Amino acid sequence: MDLENQKRVKELTEQYGAENIVVVLGAAEGEASGLAAETVTAGDPTFAGPLTGVQLGLRVYHVCEDEIKNEVDAAVYDEQVSMMEMVLDLDEIRSEMVAIREAHTKY
Repeated sequence: MDLENQKRVKELTEQYGAENIVVVLGAAEGEASGLAAETVTAGDPTFAGPLTGVQLGLRVYHVCEDEIKNEVDAAVYDEQVSMMEMVLDLDEIRSEMVAIREAHTKY
């Protein structure tokens, strides 16, 4: 997650409260999704950004997970995401996301 997005997440969390924030990711690989999820839950693991040492514990999901997919209008999801599902390793992505949530999510 780039430094600007880290800053935005931190500011929004301060403004609205961590219990009111859900981060939805869309990275194409499990490892990239896991790194971004770790950043918004346990802090920036690269020690380079605004979330270094900041454990927000936010709820975080990938757009292809059922928890998000079921909340989105089916036609919009089909148009915007479904093509990507065909080329993604969804099991790897889900595994990464579940592991991060179980380890670091507070809400």
